[in-house]
Amino acid sequence: MTVMTVPHARTSALALPLALALFGACTPRSTPAAASTAEPTRAAARFPDGWRLTAGASSTFAAQTMAVSNSPQASAAAADIMKAGGNAVDAAVALGFALAVTWPEAGNIGGGGYTIVHMADGRSAAIDYREVAPLAATRNMYLDANGKVTDRSIEGHLASGVPGAVAGLNLLLERYGTMPLSRVMQPAIALAREGFVIDTALAGSMARAAATVSRNSPVTPYFPNGTALPAGARLVQPDLARTLQAIADNGAKAFYEGWIADSLVAEQQRGGGVITRADLKAYTPVPRNAIASTYRGYRLLAMPPSSSGGVTMTEALNILEQSGTMPAYGSTRWFHLLGSAFQRAFIDRNSKLGDPAFVKVPMEQLTSKAYAKSLAATIDDARATPTKTLEPKMAQPVREPEHTTHYAVVDAQGNAVSTTTTLNNSWGSGVWVRGAGFMLNDEMDDFAVQPGTANMYGLVQGEANAIQPGKRMLSAMSPTIVLDKSGRVLLVVGAAGGPTIITGTTQVILNVIDHHMTLADAMRAPRVHHQALPDSLTYEDGGIRPAVLDSLHAMGYAMRKLRALVNINAIMRVNGGWEGVPEPRRSGGAVGY
Repeated sequence: MTVMTVPHARTSALALPLALALFGACTPRSTPAAASTAEPTRAAARFPDGWRLTAGASSTFAAQTMAVSNSPQASAAAADIMKAGGNAVDAAVALGFALAVTWPEAGNIGGGGYTIVHMADGRSAAIDYREVAPLAATRNMYLDANGKVTDRSIEGHLASGVPGAVAGLNLLLERYGTMPLSRVMQPAIALAREGFVIDTALAGSMARAAATVSRNSPVTPYFPNGTALPAGARLVQPDLARTLQAIADNGAKAFYEGWIADSLVAEQQRGGGVITRADLKAYTPVPRNAIASTYRGYRLLAMPPSSSGGVTMTEALNILEQSGTMPAYGSTRWFHLLGSAFQRAFIDRNSKLGDPAFVKVPMEQLTSKAYAKSLAATIDDARATPTKTLEPKMAQPVREPEHTTHYAVVDAQGNAVSTTTTLNNSWGSGVWVRGAGFMLNDEMDDFAVQPGTANMYGLVQGEANAIQPGKRMLSAMSPTIVLDKSGRVLLVVGAAGGPTIITGTTQVILNVIDHHMTLADAMRAPRVHHQALPDSLTYEDGGIRPAVLDSLHAMGYAMRKLRALVNINAIMRVNGGWEGVPEPRRSGGAVGY
């Protein structure tokens, strides 16, 4: 068994107690430039001198299976299930429930998500278990008497959509798993009942959330007396253990119709929320056809609406494919071409996408290579194109938070699962369900709470994403599986980070396919983002060479610098097995055998 953790900057040696207890420690494999995979040969990456993440880093290698997530304990739970005979789907469901215990800022049973699955026998599918607006939701429910946007979609009981995670994971297991729910949930139940040692990454997250959560939920296991548990403390969650055991014993119905549902509804009523037992009973995850696109001979399986991720990624890649070969990584032309492709794809994303049960989405057009060719023709080689000149009425950005989590699992047979899940903002609405032990989402803020008018953040949101009862709010989540030219799984990848999910996931794929990077380098490479509005190219501090930055300014780009962009977790096939890399900018674990 091999285990790797990528620690938070302040992570202590307490980060992996469960994983090490289960599997023992190991030394991650350093990847030689020519040994990662036979086709293509991996090349050593070169990053700017000022970039803080060096090229040539190690990754975790395992011959048969791999699981990667933001929680070492949850990744270990997935590996444990596969070692016991389960497939990648069994392991992914185990990992999903374990994240509800060990990564409560985003891992959840009180939120929702999306899964792309590709089975070794050729079957592929998408499972949409996005939250939905309660039946009592109204178009203007977050406006005050003067028509101004309030913060009630961000924090508190009214902010929550109807959770979909439990139903979605159950459906995934029923269709593609081999083990019963009662078996795959055992690692999560044990982690909740027996507890685990908090590392500094989780301790820091808890400290930042203490005021918000305690304001809405005065009594939780995370913040005894309103103070966050410190690193090194053991987090025990008996209420959550009881909830997970009920789901394990009685299936998803226990969450949506039993005493857990009563607890959730009672919590909603205490704080003025509107989710009812009828909402919970009516919730249904939606199986969908994955978007199957191609890029330079590779096949991508991506998430369709209600996620915007697969459509926007496909559109951007189709635009880039028109260029023939990509420019040199990190060059002025590389930034210009990539930013221009993202800009144009996001214009369509922000105006034309929504829940397909409520909005007619022009899927054929947006994923068409012919349409992408027409968009590529609008890119000026020498100048940035102002968003307002491309489509002034269609460039309507949708505000999205940045606290989500992605996990990836592959098994020895070649089955693969790519899942992104979220509570929306970190720690969701700040509401903890008393008696049941889990956080509730604040996904209602992903709707356009006031279409056509700038909100408190200065963003104008699209009519296609207006609030309607029973509607799924638009998402940027982009779980993706890439198949190589022989049809085998090459990459399992996805991210957290609001709209930067789309651009970050795309760049890891480009780094592997176009720039022939190892997975470790593809993950550590500097990232860039453009979402049409605000009309700027966002980049990571130190990630652009000074001469290139000057050239981009001269081309007319407004440049926006951030410390870090997007939280990605990924697995790649290499010679003899798999490599897994958790996000090097945050914390996480890759576990396989």
